[in-house]
Parts: sequence; C-alpha cells; structure tokens
Amino acid sequence: MTHSPDAPNAAPVLEFQDLRVDFELASATVHAVRGVNLSVAAGETLAVVGESGSGKSATALSAMRLNPEPPCVYAGGRVLLDGRDVLALPERELRKVRGAGISMVFQDPMTSLDPLQRVGAQVAEALRLHGGHSRAEARLAALTALDEVGIPDPEHRYRQYPHELSGGLRQRVMIASALVARPRVLIADEPTTALDVTVQRQILELLVRLQRRHGMAVLFITHDLGVVAETADRVAVMRHGEVVETGDVDQVFARPAAQYTRDLLAATPRLEPAA
Repeated sequence: MTHSPDAPNAAPVLEFQDLRVDFELASATVHAVRGVNLSVAAGETLAVVGESGSGKSATALSAMRLNPEPPCVYAGGRVLLDGRDVLALPERELRKVRGAGISMVFQDPMTSLDPLQRVGAQVAEALRLHGGHSRAEARLAALTALDEVGIPDPEHRYRQYPHELSGGLRQRVMIASALVARPRVLIADEPTTALDVTVQRQILELLVRLQRRHGMAVLFITHDLGVVAETADRVAVMRHGEVVETGDVDQVFARPAAQYTRDLLAATPRLEPAA
C-alpha cells in the first residue's frame, strides 16, 4: 500500500481521549482499557496491534458503544466522532451513528450474518435502517455495493443465503453491508482471520481500494504485523489496556521505541532464503 503522508496532519474524524473501559465480573473488575489516546483522520488507516487481551477490540467496540453493558462500564474519557462524544449520546442518536457514521467488519461473517435471511436483503436492511431509503432504493444500493466489493453476478448472489457462499464471498457481503451507508469511519476487527491466505490478500486489497475510493478513516484491529506493514499509515501498539507506542508504520517498524514492540517484531515469522 502507498501510505498517505498528508492524512495524519488532517483533523481527526474519530478520536479516543483518555478512554477507560472496565468489565465488572463476579470475581473481579477487569480494567480492559486504561487511558487510551488515539485518533484517525479521513483517508488514513490506523492499525491497532497487540496480543489477545491487550484491549484493542474493547477500544474499537467503544467507538460504536458495542461492548455489552453490563458487564462493561465506561469508566472515563471520551470517544469523539467529528467532535461529538459517542459515549454521551442517547440510544436514538447512537443508532444513527452505527452504520451511517461508523461501520464495522467482524472477523467471522457466519456469526454476523443472519443464516435465515438472504444476503442481499441484509445489505439493503443496513441502508434502510440508517438512510430512510425506500425498499427499491435500498435494493438498488445493495446491488451496487455487492458489485463494488467484487461479488460476481450480484443479482444472483442477492437472492442467496449465507451458507450458499464461500467464506471469502461472505466476508465481501459483510464489507458491502458496512459500506452501503457510506460511513465516515470503517472499523475492521481481524477481518481476514477466518480466511485462507489467498482470500486474505484479496480482502485486504479490496479494503485498501475502497478506502482510497471513498476517503474513509479506517481503524484496523489485528495481531498480524505483516498486515499492518501492507495496509496501514500509522500503528498503535497496545499491551495490558494501554498504548505503549504509536507512530508512522515505517518508523515504528524500523526503530521501535518500546521493548514490547521490539518483542512483537522479533516474534514475527520471516521467510529465510534457502541455503
């Protein structure tokens, strides 16, 4: 990917300010996110990396207030979308943010798509919920979105059920659903984990093309540093609910400041030339 050098200087579309997220469990309170400060601008891709349990997904889900409440408690800080605090919005306003302001692509489309509903209807529903479109307008927009994400014969696929599609096509349907309302921010939470290597690359290339076309801010959650190198402008490294390092991808990878970042890079498999 060719990085966008001007993007980090632009005003942030999405901003986390001293975000603190707790999970109050029966046995203890887990401080999952501890004072996170991050921002992403239009046309920019920010990757958030870290091992499982580092707080990266809990941070991302906070942008749409999707962490389950309870046990989740937003213990402090703000999440600003174009200057409005998402955490302070009433439910009615929050529903408008989800989909039209911020959309999300999850890692497993089989758990996100309704197995009893045709895929085209699910994409169209995403638009009707947020855009006030008629059934005919939503159907046309859904067909356009399916075509845009590279699904062959959208008319035919529109009428199929999720189980009739391959894993790669199901993930493309999820991306179409996320983008049909033209959100300001796209959150991609490990969107290629459940796919084979060839399909992973196709999906990543698709996300990059669509981001360039629509100028979205993209928040990419992953544990794969190879994906970060290919897709992101900036990277934030999280550990134990805190950001331990953030900066330009090339700079962080070449000269990591935090020992934890150096450990992550050292643990990344590399192909060695044959002797």
